[in-house]
Amino acid sequence: MAYILDDDGRALVADVKNFCDKEVKEQCKAYDESGEWPKEIYDKAIELGYQMLEVPEEYGGLGLPGETILAMYEEMAWSDAGFAVTMAASNLALKPILISGTEEQKQKYCDMVVNGSLGAFGLTEPNAGSDPGAGKTTAVKDGDDYILNGRKCFITNAPVADFFIITALTDKSKGLKGMSAFIVDKGTPGLSTTNHENKMGIRTSITSDVVLEDVRIPATQRLGAEGTGFATAMKTLDLARMFVGGLAVGIAQRALDEGIAYTKTRCQFGRPVAKNQGLQFKMADMAIQIETARQLVLHAHKLYELGLPYGKEAAMAKCYAGDIAVQVALDGIQLFGGYGYSREYPVEKLLRDAKIFQIFEGSNEIQRVVIANHILGKF
Repeated sequence: MAYILDDDGRALVADVKNFCDKEVKEQCKAYDESGEWPKEIYDKAIELGYQMLEVPEEYGGLGLPGETILAMYEEMAWSDAGFAVTMAASNLALKPILISGTEEQKQKYCDMVVNGSLGAFGLTEPNAGSDPGAGKTTAVKDGDDYILNGRKCFITNAPVADFFIITALTDKSKGLKGMSAFIVDKGTPGLSTTNHENKMGIRTSITSDVVLEDVRIPATQRLGAEGTGFATAMKTLDLARMFVGGLAVGIAQRALDEGIAYTKTRCQFGRPVAKNQGLQFKMADMAIQIETARQLVLHAHKLYELGLPYGKEAAMAKCYAGDIAVQVALDGIQLFGGYGYSREYPVEKLLRDAKIFQIFEGSNEIQRVVIANHILGKF
């Protein structure tokens, strides 16, 4: 793992690896089969504070350097991508609060995450995926309250979340400029989750619809001014993309590591297949792709830390890392031959887990639109 970390950072990554080796990697195989959400694993992870990696120090967090967080997420994804997605998705829900929230909102919800709460980010709707402007969820002002109605879909952590970020139209006539963002707490009357997805991969994360039926919340639960919800959501996704890229790198690294170990022991024609130059070249290409993706992720985060524009680079990192995660997982299966196609071996799961990284947090087609807009500008 090519991160340049200080002693504290290396110790934290080693702790994550130790935890995942003991509590996640093998245990998640059964949950991948059953599709059950492994609550006991997450309870143990929360005891160690792995749900709060991105909480700023001023709000009770650890104040970890970005490289350390990325390295820890990569280590989680190496063991099980669904586990890593659950931890990262909770911080995804915290990002819009840190971007647009009041000091009171920031402190309240950071306190909740520090104390073990999970969050969920609700932007996508059944007819509004890549086109969030097609969303139909509404928030109607009623005195000092808002009343929310609508449905969100593909929401990670929804059934286990303690708070939700919900985007809703406060003025339909203004399109995206009429979208606002709100924090809705678990247990608010009219809020429910349903349609739990039986997914192809990342099956140890839980993904569901969020239904809002006359959900009344105080106006103090709005994030920022009315009409700024779309901007907040886009800033959130810009920031999240590098972390998503980091998770994809973890999957790809696992595929290469499994392939290396297998080809050194699998013998054909009287020698380990790792001695065949054709497979050596394949593994070299896998290593090049993984390290390129990792460096794109690190570069995007460094720009963010320096206060420089990073939207294009974050889109590149997410797009490339998602694409190579799928390709490297496919190559990993090929290294195993027929055994790679069997669920007895770990690499087929990596491919199933990797595919979503080309789709969620903005599909890779949308990432290419973002990149093209940056490099072409207005013409």
